[in-house]
Amino acid sequence: MSLQYRSIMAAALAATAALAGSAVAASSDHASSHPRNAAAVPSQKLELTASSAQLAACMPHADVDVTVKLTTDDIGFDTFQVKATGLAPNRSYTVFLLEKAESDFGAAEYIGDITSDATGAARNSFKLIVQEAFSSQLVNGSRVRVDLNRVGMWFADPKDDDFCLGKNQGGVTPFDGDNEAGVQAFNSRNAAPLPAP
Repeated sequence: MSLQYRSIMAAALAATAALAGSAVAASSDHASSHPRNAAAVPSQKLELTASSAQLAACMPHADVDVTVKLTTDDIGFDTFQVKATGLAPNRSYTVFLLEKAESDFGAAEYIGDITSDATGAARNSFKLIVQEAFSSQLVNGSRVRVDLNRVGMWFADPKDDDFCLGKNQGGVTPFDGDNEAGVQAFNSRNAAPLPAP
């Protein structure tokens, strides 16, 4: 191997090492977009309860848990997770953020659906802003902010509550995308409100 060839190889290796070192240094200075400690993410848990004594008697083993991971400040949205067991099986339920948990509900935001399987279990996860969710309303000519920090779930189809209330007894409510839902099934009236900003 000639002396000239060995000099060229040594220079190439030195340049490669220098580039690798600068790449490592640059990557260590770059801020991560991922939380460094997942356990440090603030969250709130709440349990939804049946909206009436009649519905509670028809679904005596219902357990509907909501966990909200409050990450809007870090990544631009929160994560709203619903996990339920003991629901009426094979039905879809609409999920809303509300001004008030019970009728007349006030302002409402439709955020998604969950669908129970044959055993009555359901789960879903929604990405949206929860902690700062609000409705802007015009009241007496002035713009008013209304926080949406309560939760409600409706039977997505008017006939889906017949098993408990009787055929056509629950009526039709507007709490679905097609403007035809059953009665409210569960709400957060017995839980602390979701955190307001």
